[in-house]
Amino acid sequence: MKEKKLTAKRIEKLVEGIVETYHGDSGINFIDATQLPVRGEILQILDLLFEVLFPGHTGNRTIAQANIKFIIGDLLCQIHNELAEQIRRAYRYQCRIDNCGDCDCETRAQNVTIELLEQIPRVRNLLKGDVKAAFDGDPAAKSYEEIVISYPCITAITTYRIAHELFVRSVPLIPRIMSECAHARTGIDIHPGATIGENFFIDHGTGVVIGETSVIGRNVKIYQGATLGALSFRKDERGRIIRGGKRHPTIEDNVTIYAEATILGDVVIGEGATIGGNVWVKQSVPRGVVVTTANPDLIYRKPEIDPGKAGLE
Repeated sequence: MKEKKLTAKRIEKLVEGIVETYHGDSGINFIDATQLPVRGEILQILDLLFEVLFPGHTGNRTIAQANIKFIIGDLLCQIHNELAEQIRRAYRYQCRIDNCGDCDCETRAQNVTIELLEQIPRVRNLLKGDVKAAFDGDPAAKSYEEIVISYPCITAITTYRIAHELFVRSVPLIPRIMSECAHARTGIDIHPGATIGENFFIDHGTGVVIGETSVIGRNVKIYQGATLGALSFRKDERGRIIRGGKRHPTIEDNVTIYAEATILGDVVIGEGATIGGNVWVKQSVPRGVVVTTANPDLIYRKPEIDPGKAGLE
């Protein structure tokens, strides 16, 4: 076989072929798009927000009562400056999409950044309830500190609670960048548009999916692999998906959803209901009802070779 070599002529031909695919595309190209938010900087800002919400938990800063006001003040100033710039970029991106020429993106970004910072005390109180729910709901938990430092659900829920504040203020791109970062880190996929009440606990967590228009009440517990999804998507006369509208479940207070349960569509799971593992729910469930599947028929076979003697010949 003749060896191929990366000659100057071949490089030139490759470049021409690749660049040709860029013409006329939008969405997957970032050419001349200097105003787009920067993913890496947004994730650094998210880490700074975690420092404010859980002071000292990363060990990046030594925090004591004597210096806590100074450190938190310094963090807030850094978050404000960096986040306002990223939000401004996000608004500028949206203005280009909408062909809007008269928006004051700078002022909008400043206002939203301040509003987010003003929500931190409320978000902190919500997170205290989430951590307590994890401690009360998991007999393996030894302390609140263990939960904050190690439990993936706290990473996912904290990220959601931050991203949600930006989502409800119509900030483009950034809430999804944050939530998908948590998704990648934890395996828990919470859309920032979901509405989630107090004392929320996701046990184990891997594979949990919570869709954009889901509404979750207080004291709800969800196990790994559970899905709050959409049943179907409406389409217009040209076959395109119609976006928006309620299409995910509403979970009322004090509901437990066990592993691998799938709840689809705009249905209501009533207060105090229990959804068993591996069930498929497509209709509303009254309050206090327990939903399970019939026990499967299990088949037990003895091995032909005694496992204890295998490989001893």
